[in-house]
Amino acid sequence: MTAKDAKSPLGSAPPVARDSVVPGVERNVFRLGIVSFFTDISTEMIYPLVPIFLTETLGVPRTILGAIEGLAESTTSMFRVISGWLSDKLGKRKPFMLVGYSLSAVAKVFLAVAFHWPMVLFARVGDRLGKGLRTSPRDALIAQWTPPSVRGRGFGFHRAADTAGAVVGPLVALALLALIGENFRPIFALALVPAVLAVVVLRGVSDRAPAPDERESQPRLQLRGFGRGYYVFLGISLLFALGNSSDVFIILRARNLGLGVSEAVLAYALYNVVYALLSMPAGIASDRVGRRRVIAGGFAIFAVVYFGFAVVDAGAYVWLLFAVYGSYMALTEGVGRALVTDFVGAQWRGTALGLYQGAMGLMILLSSVLAGVLWDQVGASAPFFLGGSTAALAFLLAVFLLPRHPLPGQP
Repeated sequence: MTAKDAKSPLGSAPPVARDSVVPGVERNVFRLGIVSFFTDISTEMIYPLVPIFLTETLGVPRTILGAIEGLAESTTSMFRVISGWLSDKLGKRKPFMLVGYSLSAVAKVFLAVAFHWPMVLFARVGDRLGKGLRTSPRDALIAQWTPPSVRGRGFGFHRAADTAGAVVGPLVALALLALIGENFRPIFALALVPAVLAVVVLRGVSDRAPAPDERESQPRLQLRGFGRGYYVFLGISLLFALGNSSDVFIILRARNLGLGVSEAVLAYALYNVVYALLSMPAGIASDRVGRRRVIAGGFAIFAVVYFGFAVVDAGAYVWLLFAVYGSYMALTEGVGRALVTDFVGAQWRGTALGLYQGAMGLMILLSSVLAGVLWDQVGASAPFFLGGSTAALAFLLAVFLLPRHPLPGQP
């Protein structure tokens, strides 16, 4: 980074260096991808085991499971908004990320010693608090380091690296299950190792701050200034999220359809393989054909998958559904974040990302609690019929209402 780069204002995107490790991906974005790779190894060593640990080891009803996941995600939501706004206001991203990744690492220790569900709740909330603190500043930093013409590529690379860790994590968990049997607590404890490695790598990421005079001239935050396109996308996304309950329910559905513990974890790993392989191509496609088309396609695929989970009656179908589900994630996660940054000016990207992701997380709180109640009171298919229906409606609204292009004049 040159001296000129070091003085660039918050939100300006430098040209991608020729010596980038991955073509079109700036070195700091590459490093953030490595951080997320290690973090997701840690998280995904645990995540597919938590619903089984709660419902089968601790004997917790699925309604409580839904509440735990919903509360954990709502914590993420609240702090995504706060950390995004503060990182914009202070002109600093990295301190929030350091604290966030560190908190998530420490939470693994509490999960390893949990013998009652309130301790699992405490650990999950701590982990998601860390995620809430780091996500909006990190995504704003990715946008800050990525020119608009390749922004989909930058976010797509980050999702691919993140999800590659989500492939490795369940496979590590499977290997440990084969070695020690279905004793989950040692696996939870060992997940601390890659979490610590993520914090170490993060220290090498550059966090450019605006000069004092630039920070003082920063315009006041006006939410109406985010523009119609931003709020249309937010509204469609919230409708979609009403049926998009926590992924723990598709893992439980796999168990419900006859898959063993190791098979359910392996199916989850398959989903992440597809997600990782398609994330960067999906981001590049959004740069070329428009993010609206890519995201609408993702909503349509989600509807097909959830209706599939609702109607299938044999475990053999689970493998195909998990694989297709990975393509939905690739088409929507990174592309959705890139679209938010397209609609909003550079000064308040952290706030806009935090509001978007925070509102989505709060809706997932509702949808996860609702999914648990529907499963217990109506049947295992009910949450998936709901998710398929809201996704189908979100697809139609995205096609007809979502603007084709970002607002004029936005970077």
